[in-house]
Amino acid sequence: MVLSYKFRSLCFAFLLMGCVDGERDNPYDPDGVNYNPNLAGIYDSSSSYYVYSSSSSSVAVSNSSGISSSGGGGNPTCLSTSGDVFTDLRDCKTYKTVVIGTQTWLDRNLNYDPGSSGTSVCYGNQSKNCVEYGRLYNWETAMAVCPDGWHLPSQAEWNILGDDAKKLKSTSGWYNNGNGTDDYGFSALPGGYGYSDGSFYRAGDNGYWWSASEYENRNASAYGRYIYYTSDNAGWTHGGKSSLQSVRCLQD
Repeated sequence: MVLSYKFRSLCFAFLLMGCVDGERDNPYDPDGVNYNPNLAGIYDSSSSYYVYSSSSSSVAVSNSSGISSSGGGGNPTCLSTSGDVFTDLRDCKTYKTVVIGTQTWLDRNLNYDPGSSGTSVCYGNQSKNCVEYGRLYNWETAMAVCPDGWHLPSQAEWNILGDDAKKLKSTSGWYNNGNGTDDYGFSALPGGYGYSDGSFYRAGDNGYWWSASEYENRNASAYGRYIYYTSDNAGWTHGGKSSLQSVRCLQD
């Protein structure tokens, strides 16, 4: 059984996990002696926070965006969710699910770090870009990185979604007001792309998403969906499998 408690502040009354920078003046910890730098990455002054545990030796914290951290032993236990919210049990991040026609998609790009089992990065090697755009993956990693019950969509499945980029784009975040109407809640953002040599391009301008379909004339390439800020139509390209693009997961 998972016990959970909700707090408005990351400096808990019981000081189970400590404080993050900017909270050291909290009355429960006026000297900041329980400051915990491991929590700094999940602090957001507009969020509510949850302390939860499934055993006496493991305590974890999650903010209302689903970003979590563990204090004590073991991995964090995810908060239960319901309705149109999906929780990735590997890292407790949450996503909304959107039904578009006969398909069910996650509402934003995947932001799961597979660690040494795959190749993925944040655009520009800056963690803030993972929060905004999700991670970028090479094709081999993209093929296996979606959570259980979800998969990387094929070219045919992307085509079912349609090519009306204006309806798929988010209502903000695109360069030069190249925003969309986000009719379905797909909320496509321009996450750019990268290469294995550490170079990155076009974040803020264009978005690129892997498909599971290999390019017929070149085994080292696979099809990818793209959306440009300058166009209201989504198109197709094919890129080397070692390049780094976004992943949007489709329900099995």
